[in-house]
Amino acid sequence: MKYSYQAEKLSLARSSLMLPHTSGLAQSISSAFQACSLGFKDLDETGLDADARRWVATIKSLMETTGIKDPAGVGTFELKARTLSTDQQSDLSRAVDELAHWFRRESWGIR
Repeated sequence: MKYSYQAEKLSLARSSLMLPHTSGLAQSISSAFQACSLGFKDLDETGLDADARRWVATIKSLMETTGIKDPAGVGTFELKARTLSTDQQSDLSRAVDELAHWFRRESWGIR
């Protein structure tokens, strides 16, 4: 169960992105970013295949908050989420879904 923690966190991220967004879309995306951040902490990417590395890179680039100012204390992930285009939201959703499946398959040895 090498990737069970990542499977759990990416599954949580995927759930955050599902409808309905009772607290708003930006908050749902922010929650997904937080779950992904936890899932990527201490992740050794050398064991990932090319697809998984690409999905990780996509998610990391979409959740990048460098340069975002948060004087009101809203949270940089939520502020970043508010800036995502519809295409970027779709890319995030697709990458999270695919990576959640990949980690699940790998953690259970499903091929």
